[in-house]
Amino acid sequence: MEPKQILLVAASLALVLGLVWVFAQVSRRLGFGLPVARRGAAGRRLAVVDSAPIDGKRRLVLVRRDHVEHLLVLGPTGELVVEAGIASQPALPRAGASDPTEGRA
Repeated sequence: MEPKQILLVAASLALVLGLVWVFAQVSRRLGFGLPVARRGAAGRRLAVVDSAPIDGKRRLVLVRRDHVEHLLVLGPTGELVVEAGIASQPALPRAGASDPTEGRA
C-alpha cells in the first residue's frame, strides 16, 4: 500500500468513528441510552421472594411488589397467577435461632 492510501484509510476510519460517537451522544440526549437514575436495593419495588421447581418445565415463584405478594406458575407455555394480593408479612425468625429478648425480665 502506498502512504497516500494508508492515510486515506486512517482518515476514513477516524471519520466513521467520529460519526458513531456523535450519533451515540445525540441518542443519549434524546433518551435512548441507559437510564440515568438507578435505585439502590432499598428503593426497589419488585423482588422475587422465593422460587421452587414443580417439575422439569414449571416453576412456582413468589413475587413481592409494593408490599403485596403474588404467587405465579411459570412454564414454557406461559404464566399463571395462582394467587394475587397476598399481604406481605415481615420475615419470621429461623427455627433454632435464639431470640435476643428471650430471658429478659
